[in-house]
Amino acid sequence: MASVVKVPVSVSFPSQGKFGGYCGSEIRKSGFQSVRRSWVSAVMSSSPAQNVENLSIKSKNIGLPIMVNSCMGKMGKAVIEAAVCAGLHIIPVSFGAQEESGQSVEVGGKEIQVHSPSDREDILASVYEEYPDLIVVDYTTPAAVNDNAELYCKIGVPFVIGTTGGDRERLHKTVEDSKNYAVISPQMGKQVVAFLAAMEIMAEQFPGAFSGYSLQVMESHQSNKKDASGTAKAVISCFQKLGVDFDMDQIQLIRDPQLQVEMVGVPKEHVSGHAFHMYHLMSPDQTVSFEFQHNVCGRSIYAEGTVDATLFLAKKRENVGKCWKVTINTGKEVRGFIQHEKWSFRWFNPRLQNGSSI
Repeated sequence: MASVVKVPVSVSFPSQGKFGGYCGSEIRKSGFQSVRRSWVSAVMSSSPAQNVENLSIKSKNIGLPIMVNSCMGKMGKAVIEAAVCAGLHIIPVSFGAQEESGQSVEVGGKEIQVHSPSDREDILASVYEEYPDLIVVDYTTPAAVNDNAELYCKIGVPFVIGTTGGDRERLHKTVEDSKNYAVISPQMGKQVVAFLAAMEIMAEQFPGAFSGYSLQVMESHQSNKKDASGTAKAVISCFQKLGVDFDMDQIQLIRDPQLQVEMVGVPKEHVSGHAFHMYHLMSPDQTVSFEFQHNVCGRSIYAEGTVDATLFLAKKRENVGKCWKVTINTGKEVRGFIQHEKWSFRWFNPRLQNGSSI
């Protein structure tokens, strides 16, 4: 199932709106200009099936087994490296795009074999039979996320999805109908999630507080990100509850590396991996303005959060029956979040149809 993301043809901000990009000790500011962008969708294709061999581990004292799909992607690699540091066991197979099929990649000292989309069901079933404690981590593409989730639920393997895009309502319904274990979030950075939680609290306690205000949203990510920021959408949903009239198509995306450096203030060394967001609110008479920013350089914050989510899911699976699931969502839908070490949020119990503190 392909996903086409519509992107505004022009990007502009008021001259008084400045975007301060922060990374380490460096802060840069510059004005906004206009930019035109075009977009395409990414599609996973199929190839002949391959067999999984020699997956058994001699030692019984291994870490939690995880399978990271899209291991050749930058987020997939970052998660594997964080998981190895955390003592998790990386299953040496992964799903990838058709052109990646048959390749092997070494990440975190582990050699991983990449298989095509057409092999998914046979490969996953075989791995899950070998490792009944398996948890899958998915950082694939918006076009693949729904089909992948349906496969995970069909086989019954718990999974963590950090992939953005796709049909989110369909994704949540798939998990709810299957009663499978799942952690789903467009944002795995714990500190950013805390900000999102604060925004939700403000929206719930002060509905309509910003009625009449205009909103402009800009987000900058690496050029290969195929969809609008899920985090930005989650924050926007809060502003909508606060009374702001804003359509998701109005999100202004910056994907051009030169503009990211010169206009947004992204450090050159992080152009290939960053997440900068700015939300600018203006009163009807333009005498009052508010600005919110959250800027991330690199991927470690998301990789470490994904590992925490995986460990949390494994713990919940041990403590509750099969009729329970855990979902994470920081948007409008019913959501839950994790308590693992110092990461404390809420989780959703479909049996009770409400959120519960853990």
